[in-house]
Amino acid sequence: MPPEKAERLLAGWREWVLLPDISPIPLKAKLDTGAATSALHAFGLKVFEDGGATWAEFEVLPLQRSRAHRALVRYPVSSFKRIKSSTGHTERRPVIRTPVVMGRRRFRIDITLTSRDEMGFRMLLGRSALRGRFWVDSGASYLHPKPPVDDQPAKDHS
Repeated sequence: MPPEKAERLLAGWREWVLLPDISPIPLKAKLDTGAATSALHAFGLKVFEDGGATWAEFEVLPLQRSRAHRALVRYPVSSFKRIKSSTGHTERRPVIRTPVVMGRRRFRIDITLTSRDEMGFRMLLGRSALRGRFWVDSGASYLHPKPPVDDQPAKDHS
């Protein structure tokens, strides 16, 4: 849930975000008020059961058009969600709950994992992540500073 009395900040239609549990490298995100749920491009996504829990294993490549700084991630799946794309295609996606940093805000969000090969951004921040935290100016970009590279190694979630 969004903070009850926190000031809402203005954000552009694209911003830098950091997913500290996923990768130490910030990535560009598209802020999409038309999408209810956030999404992350997960390369080579595999979902499996281990020890009675459901896990997702995937690679994150935080920089567009680059294989540098790739990270192999193993993360617990909190649920599954049916997502209908703008083209009408429905897909069942795993959902992870993880912290995100944007500007001076750090908060936890649900992110669906999917292939976003055809999309211009590796990350999409949907309405549920933005609600109560940010106003979106569709004519502005990068109103918040790029988060610094997190020099702490990504957490092992196994």
